[in-house]
Amino acid sequence: MLAAVPSLRAFAISLSGNVDRADDLVQETLLRAMANIDSFEPGTNMSAWLFTILRNLFRSEYRKRRREVEDADGRHVDSLKSPPQQHSRLEFEEVRGALAKLLPDQREALILVGAAGFSHEEAAAICESPVGTIKSRVHRARARLVELLSIDSPHGFGPDQTTQAVMTAGARG
Repeated sequence: MLAAVPSLRAFAISLSGNVDRADDLVQETLLRAMANIDSFEPGTNMSAWLFTILRNLFRSEYRKRRREVEDADGRHVDSLKSPPQQHSRLEFEEVRGALAKLLPDQREALILVGAAGFSHEEAAAICESPVGTIKSRVHRARARLVELLSIDSPHGFGPDQTTQAVMTAGARG
């Protein structure tokens, strides 16, 4: 379980958009996993099981909170941000903004396959969707990111491997 925590946290951040909320989601995921460890089938993918728990937890809480008032114009959120101080931070913010513009299902599939390194089959099991649907979502998400980021090819953006994996088909699956 502990080996999956960094990936769970990254996925939770991509879902919630908030580091503190993501940490709470990961903590609750691990608590639920430990409480229900008897339902885990030995020999299956522990990470996929944990990601499924996290995803279901996020969606359940989202349904409960959707009646809350949002910061529609973003003024409060903008007041909490510090200005970027280096080029990589600018690139990160640009990618993050572009990811936020993707359809939620596409963003989820892309993060699972591209950033978390799950195969299309594993991501399909986590999302409870057909493999072909996941492949289509990932393909459309990558194409939309290339368009949103105005880059000629996935290799023209960002030196880090995670960005490269998200933008290219180089991830597992």
